[in-house]
Amino acid sequence: MSPVTAGALQLLALTAALALAYRPLGDYMAKVYSSEKHCKPEKWIYKAIGANPTAEMRWPAYLRGVLAFSAVSVLFLYLLQRAQGILPGSLGFAAIDPDQAFNTAASFVANTNWQSYAGEQAMGHVVQTGGLAVQNFVSAAVGMAVAVALVRGFARSRTGELGNFWADLVRGTLRILLPISVIGAIVLVACGAIQNFAGIHEVGQFMGGTQQWNGGAVASQEVIKELGTNGGGYFNANSAHPFENPTPFSNLFEIFLILVIPFAMTRTFGRMVGSLRQGYAILATMAVIWLGFTALMMWTEFAHHGPAFEAAGGAMEGKETRFGIGGSSIFAVASTLTSTGAVNSFHSSYTGFGGGIAMLGMQLGEIAPGGVGSGLYGMLIMAIIAVFIAGLMVGRTPEYLGKKIGTREIKLAACYILITPALVLCFTAAAMALPTPPHSMLNPGAHGFSEVLYAYTSGANNNGSAFAGLNADTQWFNSTIGIAMLLGRFLPMVFVLALAGSLAEQKPVPETAGTLRTDKPLYAGLLVGTIIIITGLTYFPALALGPLAEGLAS
Repeated sequence: MSPVTAGALQLLALTAALALAYRPLGDYMAKVYSSEKHCKPEKWIYKAIGANPTAEMRWPAYLRGVLAFSAVSVLFLYLLQRAQGILPGSLGFAAIDPDQAFNTAASFVANTNWQSYAGEQAMGHVVQTGGLAVQNFVSAAVGMAVAVALVRGFARSRTGELGNFWADLVRGTLRILLPISVIGAIVLVACGAIQNFAGIHEVGQFMGGTQQWNGGAVASQEVIKELGTNGGGYFNANSAHPFENPTPFSNLFEIFLILVIPFAMTRTFGRMVGSLRQGYAILATMAVIWLGFTALMMWTEFAHHGPAFEAAGGAMEGKETRFGIGGSSIFAVASTLTSTGAVNSFHSSYTGFGGGIAMLGMQLGEIAPGGVGSGLYGMLIMAIIAVFIAGLMVGRTPEYLGKKIGTREIKLAACYILITPALVLCFTAAAMALPTPPHSMLNPGAHGFSEVLYAYTSGANNNGSAFAGLNADTQWFNSTIGIAMLLGRFLPMVFVLALAGSLAEQKPVPETAGTLRTDKPLYAGLLVGTIIIITGLTYFPALALGPLAEGLAS
């Protein structure tokens, strides 16, 4: 079987698995977030934190809950790292430096999981399992809660109430993420991923010496890092490491975990707003972009240029032979079109255009299908922009799901889409203009610029993957990328929740003959075009200096 055929079959099998999970998981999540019942463990948690899960919140109160919980999480994770040297199970590792501790705390709480350190050489068992793994669960649940609040804004009318943040947070963690993670961890252990609390041990000879590896609760952290679209690896090699991702089957299973909740949430959206066809339209938009990017990535990496490429069957540099070009390309697109950031290959070693595709996937806003929660609310923001553009073309006040998109709504949507590009481009420009940051670049020219642009794109979009060439463990990059991650995560949430509150207060607008049908293929095509054009206009000059220049020169 040729490598191209093997890659196509993997993509087909993945698509079939996602299709099978779409309906039951989407309906289940809608039921979870619509239920009025609370199970005993949830009641214990509410009592411990002093929350009233039945109290409805308007958007400012919901936002305060999000920000307060996240601020406490950053502080806790920072202090845990700073105290690592005196904690049991530290494996002899010292406390993390202040700038790196801040960067890591901001990263995991923001669902970014950017890592400027080698996990097996820096973090002990307590920090990994009690700190990082916990944030993999709750940061994902925060994103899902904000998405559900926006969906309620569309579904409700004449009220500013969006639900209860604490109930949404706890339910998302206990009823959705935790059960799937338990099953997924068992599957990964069966595939060969490790799950223990062993210490550092030597594992044979390596260039005249011995290698040392840590044990750890790897399978349980690996599954939630993918399911929650987090991305931080237990080991520096991330999902290229055989302890995290041992076989081609585990590789495909991890890609499935990355995509299953973001895609299924479109069904949840359709169910909660009372129109499954609206969910299908959003799903179709996401699927077209995802499949298109995957096909482009596989084409660029399978294209043969010279005898080395022909001998290897494609661009195999930086890729694991057990995954091949097909499995690596599908994983790269899945992780960069979501907010996952996990890697099973070095993106810096991809062809010039291949690296550009990975970068562009993040710059779209990671909405196809995007992160858990963040992908859905990002796509719904773009849907509002699309109906606004359509309204301008036909001279009608734009409407979406029976809600008028007026001046307030479009200003909030515009602020949302401007935040991330501003962070990416301003920090990249500052890094290239100052004398010290460029010294961290491994490569000169267009590829070196791509390393810096990719780093800030990954951080501000809450992705977390790296181009593997930039030394980001410096005070400048730890601090600025940490700031970009926090602002890129929580500033957009301010506008999402404000928009949700504004929509929930509106009176529904009856559908007329002139109403734009947003559940039709024509609108889905308009939405795809809007996404591509807005991103292209925003990032094309920067992409032209980096991956496009490199690709055209090769």
